[in-house]
Amino acid sequence: MGVRRDAREAAVQYLYQREVHGDESDSNLEDFYQFRGLSPSGRKFCEELLKGWMIHRAEIDDAIRAHAKNFEFNRLSAVDRNVLRIASHEVLYCPDAPPAVAINEAIEIAKKYSTADSGKFVNGVLDSIRKDKAPNTA
Repeated sequence: MGVRRDAREAAVQYLYQREVHGDESDSNLEDFYQFRGLSPSGRKFCEELLKGWMIHRAEIDDAIRAHAKNFEFNRLSAVDRNVLRIASHEVLYCPDAPPAVAINEAIEIAKKYSTADSGKFVNGVLDSIRKDKAPNTA
């Protein structure tokens, strides 16, 4: 597994853990990194993803709400919601990451950790966000 994929998976897992435990603090982040065993470069990328989501949390969640048509945000599976959060951050706020790569990675993570249909759902939402961000890109 590549360093970036591992970091993306770790970021999703951390957000999932926070959500399930109702913990809004980052006090357990260091323990999480120790447990997860990320490489230094993986940890750096994971931290970028998590910090980016924290900074743009409201905008990212609003984008997911707007593009997850016919799905109530709070009723999305916790895994799908957090995959969408990390990937939406990349699509919207990381110009160095091609949106197609971020979307493909999110699809693979969703298929690995969620349901059989999650990959299609995640793809649809993220592609819609990507198109809304830059309507002239393919």
